[in-house]
Amino acid sequence: MLKDSIPLDTIHRVLVIKLRHHGDVLLSSPVFSALKAHAPQVGIDALVYADTAEMLTQHPAIDNVHVIDRHWKKRGLLAHVMAEWALLQSLRSRRYDLIIHLTDHPRGAWISRLCGARWAVVRKVAGRGAWWRNAFTHFVSSPRNALRHTVEVNLDALRRIGVYPTQDERRLCLIAGSDAEARLALLLQQQNIASTPFIHIHPASRWHFKCWPVEKMAALIDQLQGEGHRVILSAAPDASEMAMIDAIQAQLRQPALSLAGQLSLKELAALSARARLFIGVDSAPMHIAAAMGTPTVALFGPSGDKEWGPWAVAHRVLASDVHPCRPCGIDGCGGGKVSDCLSSLPVDRVYRAAQELLAQ
Repeated sequence: MLKDSIPLDTIHRVLVIKLRHHGDVLLSSPVFSALKAHAPQVGIDALVYADTAEMLTQHPAIDNVHVIDRHWKKRGLLAHVMAEWALLQSLRSRRYDLIIHLTDHPRGAWISRLCGARWAVVRKVAGRGAWWRNAFTHFVSSPRNALRHTVEVNLDALRRIGVYPTQDERRLCLIAGSDAEARLALLLQQQNIASTPFIHIHPASRWHFKCWPVEKMAALIDQLQGEGHRVILSAAPDASEMAMIDAIQAQLRQPALSLAGQLSLKELAALSARARLFIGVDSAPMHIAAAMGTPTVALFGPSGDKEWGPWAVAHRVLASDVHPCRPCGIDGCGGGKVSDCLSSLPVDRVYRAAQELLAQ
């Protein structure tokens, strides 16, 4: 059906590039699964930023995860150049037949050219010149009349070359690993809740405009704990996220158990996997919970739930239905870091969503 489909039986090695944040990288995981299912003989590598690598390490379809450290630039010009050269040499030594570039980062075009892959796939990007266009052989079209989930957008790169993923192949894949599971088990044992059912709540995001107000989150936790539910809080070790956890705890009638700042990404995945329910905002931990198959309540404000909502898991997306301006993508109303559409979500509505999923 596709005249320029790529003959998979002639491919030996593939590089998939995803240079974005943690959640974006996790949402690319089905690309590896689907490609491996359709071409089991192919060796598949990934190229991501170093701080996001845990989203893909131990993925059963991935042979190597190459990384770019964003701190290379801080080491001085010579050290930066040497690190970049070492990465390029490592990539070239793999002799890729196919490169799948899942963003519009200029580095993808450089790698495609310098690695000499026979085929290279990227989505169509308006305004790029001949240098960009000539670095790729296949260009992915995007719908103009509708929003499309990011998982499907990533998988469109495979469809463009003649690989059509089944429904099972579109699932997220995140492996916590035995080390992460063992450390989490130890932490829970130390709190005497090794076998106690719990709700996992991650209230923070690196972007404040995606966060629900502290007082509302505290009111929700009070309701849940008042009914006998055990709540475990998590957060990144970032100072602002830790301050949010402290502010929530200060307003609770009974403090919740907090593992904030204590967990790696893999350990966070292990925590979500054990939870009866996850509650959070549009953030990487929400995608992690979905990847682990945990029922998810996701609160959305200015970001688009149709593109970024919980994927392939029982969930409830809560977003304002009285703000016609959402999703606007702006960092708070007027750029003020506070989003009315999110702040106005009532506690009772979130509580009911949680109860519906817990009842299932």
